[in-house]
Amino acid sequence: MTERTLVFVKPDGVQRDLTGEIIGRFERVGLKIVALKMMTMSREFAEEHYAVHRGKPFYEGLITHITSGPIVAMVLEGEDATSRARNVMGATSPADADPGTIRGDLGIATELNLVHGSDCAETAQTEIAHFFTADELAR
Repeated sequence: MTERTLVFVKPDGVQRDLTGEIIGRFERVGLKIVALKMMTMSREFAEEHYAVHRGKPFYEGLITHITSGPIVAMVLEGEDATSRARNVMGATSPADADPGTIRGDLGIATELNLVHGSDCAETAQTEIAHFFTADELAR
């Protein structure tokens, strides 16, 4: 089923000049970019986005990291886009990620794992609306 999902390159990926490499990996598996922008998340925006993690031990570090510099947010479209994008990203911890995945090849640590991706199609819809207006999405 064709769907849309949200992915963004985190500040560590942007700072390491890996944005083009990361975007290319999604395109090479047939996912189409239908929206793309660079932005720096405010603390308030980041707290809204990561509200599900509030209270967890890693929350403050996550918010500090994600607001430390620009991200590159994108909406990808394709058959089973969310699960395919997550396969391209690999496991959250680079130590557990398979070779050939973004995190397996390029990740440094769980806290510096380069990318965020929606965890399911339903979450993707909410996250896309948080990052992009309807006018910013290609039709």
